[in-house]
Amino acid sequence: MTSVVQPTGLNRLRMLFPREDRGYLLVSILIQLLLGLFFGHLYDIRISMATGYLVATGQDPYIAQNLTQIFHNPAFQDMTSIGYPPPWPLILGVIYLVSYNLVHNLLIYNLAIKLPILIANIALAYLVRNILNEQAVNAGIARKAWIFLLLNPFLLYFNTAWGQFDSLVALLTLVALVVLDKQHWMKSSILLALAISLKPTPVPVVLAVMVFLWGRPWSRLVSYLLVLIAGLFLLCIAPFFILNWDASPILQGWNAQFTVSGGMSLTTLYELLTNTYVLPGDWWLLGIVWLPAILIAAIFLAKGNHGLISLLKHSLVLILIFYLTRTWLSEQNLTLILPFVLILTALGELPKLAFTATWVLPLIFTIFNTSPPQLLFPIAPQLMAKLLQWMDIYRFPRLVTRMIIVIPWQMVGWWMAWHGFRKAASETI
Repeated sequence: MTSVVQPTGLNRLRMLFPREDRGYLLVSILIQLLLGLFFGHLYDIRISMATGYLVATGQDPYIAQNLTQIFHNPAFQDMTSIGYPPPWPLILGVIYLVSYNLVHNLLIYNLAIKLPILIANIALAYLVRNILNEQAVNAGIARKAWIFLLLNPFLLYFNTAWGQFDSLVALLTLVALVVLDKQHWMKSSILLALAISLKPTPVPVVLAVMVFLWGRPWSRLVSYLLVLIAGLFLLCIAPFFILNWDASPILQGWNAQFTVSGGMSLTTLYELLTNTYVLPGDWWLLGIVWLPAILIAAIFLAKGNHGLISLLKHSLVLILIFYLTRTWLSEQNLTLILPFVLILTALGELPKLAFTATWVLPLIFTIFNTSPPQLLFPIAPQLMAKLLQWMDIYRFPRLVTRMIIVIPWQMVGWWMAWHGFRKAASETI
């Protein structure tokens, strides 16, 4: 009987990072470090910096303060509080302690905030490659998908340069589905709770999981949901009591996500016609259309365990319906569906045109959404202000163009949702 020689730690690293791949990885890391250092969204990165300081110094991050004297920058005078659940503010507090608290430099602090995002981008690339390899996809195709995620302008712009952490949410969501398929339902539940507590965009995935676990033994589904609810309570609610944070600013604005319009939603037309993105009166009912929409879709999906790919298709369908029926959809939120669409495209489940539209259209849209100039906040605030003034002169044609771009996104999005729904609903065990 022959013995199997286990690879050493060094050999494992060589297997994980083969020589022909190291160049792409190093280029991705270098680009992300540079983008993370010099760029950051005027609104989001300021809120993240302020939140990190408030949490690290034992203050309430949900109560906005004038932090001009702290950061020696007038941009921190008119601040609003962060709108995300506690986990991300807590992470920002730790980042502040090991960065700006030690070296009072906004660029270094800016980069430090991006490091978890940089790591998530790289981890997401390797996760997608591993999934495709396990699905027996051609190694060349799997490697192209890996390279794509390492160097994709969409991820580099919205996550690394902008400072949004949707790639971290996407990574946790995808890992949760992978481990669920491997029957590690408790780990999956905890990971999904963490993903939702960072940013609630993966909420529709809960329904996909319920469809996946539907049937006997019912204890699996009940246990999964109980752990998920407990996890969300500990991550999203308990910190307010433990840290004595005031939740009233959030409770007072509980309906904010239901009363605004715009972004890559069709209601962008409303802002164009009325010069406001706040929906009037009972129009807030449009803001909750997504809820019955995803519930109805989930009812007609094939119940039971049909494997990982079926789980990914179900999740994609429900997330798309959620996005397409919302009255507000930020461009960076499409990061969540990017790995799903990429995997299904590599498997021949979706056409390349749909995949390309998923990341190209948001990049075009964001140009007319005044985002690029705002990324100059850390290095060229005066130039940023001039560019924003110039773009405001052309506000009407800019909003018209933005509306035109939304139309093909809606068409492609609904086509993918219907295509995936039609296939998923017809599956049998």
